[in-house]
This record gives sequence, structure tokens and C-alpha cells, in this order.
Amino acid sequence: MHDKFSRKNFLRLGTGVALASALGPASTAWAGPGAPGPETGPGWGHVGDILRHTRPPRFRPRDFLITAFGAIADGTTDATPAITAAIEACHRSGGGRVVVPAGTFSTGAIHLKSNVNLHVSDGATLVFSTDPAQYLPVVLTRFEGAECMNYSPLIYARDCENIAVTGTGTLDGGATWDDWWSWVGPSSPDAQTLQQMAEDGVPVKDRVFGAGHFLRAAFIETQSCRNVLIEDVTILRSPFWEIHPVLSRNITVRGVHIDSRGPNNDGIDPESSQYVVIQDCVLDCGDDCIAIKSGRGADGLRVNVPSENILIENCTLNIRYGAITIGSEMTGGVRNVFVRNCTVGSPNLYFGLYIKTNSVRGGYAENIYLDNLQISNLTKEVVSCNFYRSEGDTGPLTPRVRNVELRNITVGHARNAFSMFGYPRSPIQDFRLIDCTFTSIDDVSEIQDVDMSFRNFTVNGQKITDPAQLL
Repeated sequence: MHDKFSRKNFLRLGTGVALASALGPASTAWAGPGAPGPETGPGWGHVGDILRHTRPPRFRPRDFLITAFGAIADGTTDATPAITAAIEACHRSGGGRVVVPAGTFSTGAIHLKSNVNLHVSDGATLVFSTDPAQYLPVVLTRFEGAECMNYSPLIYARDCENIAVTGTGTLDGGATWDDWWSWVGPSSPDAQTLQQMAEDGVPVKDRVFGAGHFLRAAFIETQSCRNVLIEDVTILRSPFWEIHPVLSRNITVRGVHIDSRGPNNDGIDPESSQYVVIQDCVLDCGDDCIAIKSGRGADGLRVNVPSENILIENCTLNIRYGAITIGSEMTGGVRNVFVRNCTVGSPNLYFGLYIKTNSVRGGYAENIYLDNLQISNLTKEVVSCNFYRSEGDTGPLTPRVRNVELRNITVGHARNAFSMFGYPRSPIQDFRLIDCTFTSIDDVSEIQDVDMSFRNFTVNGQKITDPAQLL
């Protein structure tokens, strides 16, 4: 039997070191026994450790059909009470599968409990209401890196272990420009108010949004959970981010297809989470495909938990902004990220690797390894990392990016190879390209305060040995 997995326990288990690197260049981002030196990282040998520590949960072989609890597959009758009852019965009996059989079921917020696998069968569709009232009362969540009490995510779990959303059926968030997506403009004042509350130290319980406000909720969010599996489902039309593990541990996302192209429709966003494996997913998103985060500004410093030990492999990343993104909410830091054997690119994808921070956001990204990526087409840079983006150099924090390796990367076409700007006081360090070929690059790169090295790297048929050749 596991000990109760509380928020306090996660913070104790998850950090292990003082993550002071977000505060300035004099601090360290890695400490403890066996820690690598300042310009080295664990390397690809660390992937075995990630796979050993990231195992999908297992469930009792018992099924609880939602139709047995009153759900009707007519696409209009509210199945929320039946789904809630089935989850409760499954949980109380020691766990198993809550099964959505073939058919179309209408629902509001679904809250998972420990040892429950929500299984959406082949031919089944859960269509989620676009009525905000269906996502009240408010719950603890994060919005753009700051904690608050807000509308419930469509599928939500807090302080749970051994949970899953599986099956080859469909989860349809129902979002359109007539409802959730139209909130993108009105949400700005609320988002600014939330960030100011965080800066002012307002307790999270008093940061109440929900009714009368316009902060959209994620589709699937786990808060302080461990042993999570999301597998094989198709996700459509999310209000906001799609899959959002927060302060969670031992997360497996595999075989998922996301086709959701609304505003801020990130695909998979691990935030302040550890031991995450993302495999065999196809992502067509309205924003970043995979975005690794760790809180923003004052809240990022207060919670101070990194995202780390993440493996991404065998994925197809099509649209729209960054294929692999770190930030922009990364104040708590990101480290030990491994990406391999992925297919990237389309006429509608901007960046290959996109690292987003500045002196307002701070944080660090270190030990980032990409290997064997086939990139067909990008409308902007292969790598974008600009410390002057957004708010620019106007804050008290000094970001760090170091030990980034691109190996066996082939690029068919991109506008530029690199747009990379560090700070003089904090250059981007130890950025390496090894056995990479960029075939058709339209324009010169922008590189400033970056320590780069090349081995067997060609651009437009020219072997590159010095960054000056790219300018």
C-alpha cells in the first residue's frame, strides 16, 4: 500500500535539491551525490532509468458500464451523474474499469478517483458540454503557470494514484469560436489579475475565478497524482491545453491522437512533473505540440518543482508552434529531456525545438537531448531560443540554458537554422550539433551569446565548423 500521495509528499519526493538556479547565474541547477559537472549531463544512458521508474498502472479485471448506472447513448441526455456513480462504485470496490460502451454520451466534468481506469471503447464518444456551469464548483488548478481555483478541467484528478483514461474511442471537448475559444480575448484581464495575485502572495484558496471570469480549463489534468496512464484515445476540440499533468509522477501517455486547433490548444504539457514517457502519439494542435513547463514567476519560485526525467519517442508532431517546446512557464526549471525517433513538420509548423524564457520567467533548461528526428518542413527556425522574447530582459531572474544536444537530425526545409539569443551574463552554453543535415535553409541564422559546437553538420550542402558560417 502506498502512503497517501499528498502535495507535501510530492514536494518532498520531487525536488531533493534546492532549485536556486532560477534566481541567478551564481547558483547551481543540479546538486547531490553523483551530480554531473556544470557543463555535462546524464546522457542517453539515463533513459533506462526513466523507463524503469515509469510504469503504467494496472487495474483489477472488473468492469463498471456507465449504462448500468443510467447513462443513455443518445448524445443529449446528461450522463454525468451515471459516470460519477460508476467511478464511485469502481473506486469503492477496489478499482477496475469504468467503461463507456459504443455510442455517443453527453457529459460535464468527470472527476477520477484512485484505481479507476476510464475506458472509452471503440465506437464510443464522450461529448463534453460547453456550458461553463457544468464545470463548477471550482477546483485547484494551474492557469499559465499560476495556481488558482477555477473551472474544473473536463477530466480531472487530484491526489490520486493508479488512474487512467484508455480506449480507442473519442473525447470531444466540443469547443468552438461560439463558446470556449471566444474567451481568448476576455481572458487577458483575468490572467493579468491572477499573475498579480501570485506576485502579491495572495493565498491560492483566495485566488477564485470560475463563474463570471474567462480562464479556460484544460481537457485532462492531474493534480498531485502518481501512476497515470493516458492511452489510445482521440482528443478533439479542447477548450484549452489538452493533457496537463501538474505536480504528478510516473506518467505514461501513448498512442494518443490529438486534433484540436483552437487558441492555446497545446497538446501535452507536463508541468512540474517527473518521470514522464510520451510514446507513439500524433499531435495536430492549435499551439505547441509538447510543451514542458514548471510554473511561472512568483508562483514558479514558490512551488519550485522542476519537470524532469522525460522521454518522448516515436511521435508525429505536425502543427502549429513548437514541436518540442520548453516554457514559457519554466521558472521551476526543466532538465533531463530525451526526444528520439520522431517525425516533425508540415507547412503549418513553426519551430522544431522552441525554448521560451527571459528574465521575467527565469528558470533553466538543461540536459536536453534530441536524436534521430526527421523534420520535413518548418515555417520558421529549427531551433528558437531567445532570452529577449516577450517581456525581454526586464525582470529579476536570470535564465539558463545549457547542455543541449541535437544528433542525427535531418531537416528538409526551414526558413532559418537558428534564432538564438542568450544574455552576456548568461550565454546559452554547450549547444551541440552532431551528424546533422539541414538540406534547404532559406535565410541566415541569428546567434548571439551562444556557445555552439559542431561535428559533421551540414547546411545547404556546406559543412559548418564555425557559427559565423551561419550568419
